[in-house]
Amino acid sequence: VVIVALTPDNEVLLVEQPRFPVQAQVIELPAGLVGDIEGEENEALEVAAARELEEETGYRAARFEYLCAGPPSAGLANEIIAFYRAFDLERIDGGGGDDSEQITPHAVPLAEVEGWLAAREAEGVRIDPKIYAGLYFVMRERR
Repeated sequence: VVIVALTPDNEVLLVEQPRFPVQAQVIELPAGLVGDIEGEENEALEVAAARELEEETGYRAARFEYLCAGPPSAGLANEIIAFYRAFDLERIDGGGGDDSEQITPHAVPLAEVEGWLAAREAEGVRIDPKIYAGLYFVMRERR
């Protein structure tokens, strides 16, 4: 699941973490695996979205809306990602992921996010293109 979330201050929630396969820091939307916890193999997508949003960013959403799902790399893997929009966020802690993760949460003003991402990319940080898909959904709802 991938979560598109705006804070009450109109900030986009993003996370940054080291990704070994690309040997770099990567900025992403909050996201995570579904059903990867022992005893929770049949976890609902929305439940996983809520769990991952809280773990990674420290924000809790009052509700979620399904946006779309599809294969990010159909030629290489059978993975399907589902996008959810999180609404009515409340900060509950600092986030940062679980003990196995090195996540830095970022709350970036929506009006500045494109420039912020460009600046981070110029510093050598990789930007996950799924962010731009998430921004599409946010901008679409503002029309």
